[in-house]
Amino acid sequence: MDHYEEVNHTLSFKEVLDELETFMFAGHDTTAAAISWSLFALGNAPEIQKKIRDELNEVLDNPCEQVTSKHLAQLEYFNRVVKEILRLYPSVPVVSRELDEETIFDNCIIPKGTWISIQIYQLHHDPEVWEDPETFNPDRFLPENNAQRHPYAYVPFSAGPRNCIGQKFAILEIKHTLLGILQKWNISSVLKPHEMKLKSEIILKPFDGNIDVHFTPLEYIIS
Repeated sequence: MDHYEEVNHTLSFKEVLDELETFMFAGHDTTAAAISWSLFALGNAPEIQKKIRDELNEVLDNPCEQVTSKHLAQLEYFNRVVKEILRLYPSVPVVSRELDEETIFDNCIIPKGTWISIQIYQLHHDPEVWEDPETFNPDRFLPENNAQRHPYAYVPFSAGPRNCIGQKFAILEIKHTLLGILQKWNISSVLKPHEMKLKSEIILKPFDGNIDVHFTPLEYIIS
């Protein structure tokens, strides 16, 4: 039973419309950004690309087979890769919340009605939480490493009752798109991570607006 059922309240037309707009239109830019940053990250990590393809080839009957949700559940390494990319490059680097009650934080009283910003990018790059935070390391998300980490140290889709309504759909889009590309192409990036300047708007963007990568056909794919 959800919140609205508990309080005997149905969604108004405007509330339904707001949820639909959030799901469809807000998800358009954020998912595109996540895929773009994924290509950039993978373009700087050929060894990770190889591991993904090796794992994929163990799951598929042939390299050209279309990936299904059943396959995705078996791709443990690839799933960690996607999580790590969203840690490095969260599509929405900052979210804001209005406090609905007075809150005490770090011995400071924050009044009801105050707007606070949650700096997701900084949280995901906090060296006190993430060892060597700028390094692309999917094994951060091995079960034994997850167990030692605060559950809110990693929030690429925000958290709580107002987290991203479309996160499961977005993850499926990202995974299927990336695997479709990796089945046919090798990716290489023009810039290295330390050369890429970032810009925080509603969406995390490259400072000059471009993510330049090269695609080279894989030799075992027959067009």
